Amino acid sequence: MLGYMDREALTATLATGEVHFHSRSRGRLWRKGETSGNNLRLRGLSLDCDADAILLDVDPHGPTCHRGTLSCFDAADGEVARAPQGFAWLETLWATIVDRAARRPAGSYTARLLEGGVDATGRKVVEEATELLLAAKDDAVAEATSADRSDGPAATREALAGEAADLLYHALVLLAERDVPPAEVVAVLRSRHAAD
Repeated sequence: MLGYMDREALTATLATGEVHFHSRSRGRLWRKGETSGNNLRLRGLSLDCDADAILLDVDPHGPTCHRGTLSCFDAADGEVARAPQGFAWLETLWATIVDRAARRPAGSYTARLLEGGVDATGRKVVEEATELLLAAKDDAVAEATSADRSDGPAATREALAGEAADLLYHALVLLAERDVPPAEVVAVLRSRHAAD
């Protein structure tokens, strides 16, 4: 995204570690995410060659754009903009898992899984992967036997999405249990993508 920073916004950003801007429409200091919760955590910054622009390296917690997309620059010239899939929301889920890992609140399913160590979390990942496969096979059968697949059999599609959600959640809990941030997984995916 592109935003305007004045001295006050830069000072607040450096002091808090959360990105602040000067909102020209509001005429005041504005912390990114103050109403949406989609904040930007500062990792680092650098100045351009004549020190009149700042590039912020951030960890986004939720979508960056007010439209709910990952970026305000959805598509390059000539590209067709793809519908956002909502992956940025996984930052919120990860933040919750990290919080549960740190605080271990009573009654928390995540905390209970983490207490079981790698075996408990690993078993859940295997269980959910198997259930995801079975749900995908059920959906494939429903597709093959359905006369009209324009909407798809809602029940099997919903079950497939639910099992995929369970697998993603449990995989993130397993990463938290092993203290591996998802950024490391994303870095591996990026490097593999570049090589493909």
